[in-house]
Amino acid sequence: MNDWLERVKNKKFIASFSGGKDSMLALYKAKQVAEPLGLIAMLDETEEHSHSHRLTPEFLTAQAQAIGYPIYSRGASWTTYEQHFIELLQEAKKKGAEVLVTGDVDVAYEGTWHADVTNKVGITLSMPLYLKNHRSLVEEFIDLDFIAMVTTVNLSLGMRMEDLGRILTRDFLDELQQRSIDPCGEGGEFHTTVIDGPIFSAPLQVQPLDIITHENYAFLPLKLKA
Repeated sequence: MNDWLERVKNKKFIASFSGGKDSMLALYKAKQVAEPLGLIAMLDETEEHSHSHRLTPEFLTAQAQAIGYPIYSRGASWTTYEQHFIELLQEAKKKGAEVLVTGDVDVAYEGTWHADVTNKVGITLSMPLYLKNHRSLVEEFIDLDFIAMVTTVNLSLGMRMEDLGRILTRDFLDELQQRSIDPCGEGGEFHTTVIDGPIFSAPLQVQPLDIITHENYAFLPLKLKA
């Protein structure tokens, strides 16, 4: 049973933030019933961009400013990721955070990485999207008028180079499912970047840059327009 609401209701929380659709929808749901204190975004060891979504610190900051919350980030390799994430959680706890909100869908509350780090810090874990139907989640996201662009694709899992830059719509979800691709991208097929939505003060004006490829992945970097 998903008791995410009871875990966060009327409490202060910090949200794990990637800039993508799942973390944004989880934040949206949690903020309806609780008080956000800020966002945690992890960067790679170069501190030039985030790990999976490859968003620059400037872009993540622009998202955070548009939705009105401070963002706390730290550069880390995969080997030091947990250590630095815990440090950020500890700092958030000192500021009053009682709960970590994440956009996880299929992982369990117990025995997982987020459960482990929250237990170590002594705060509660809340996952508003936990075990929800994948298609229904993305439809809810779209119906709330969030705008998300596909910016990372795994070319070995059915995604195509031409999917980069596409906006999530119901028609696109139909197409993905016809191609046997999870509409939520939970298998690592794709990642998105959110550029507008009901909690944005104004949409982000973005300019796509040249596509970057690495092994099975292709990334579409986004630049903020002046």
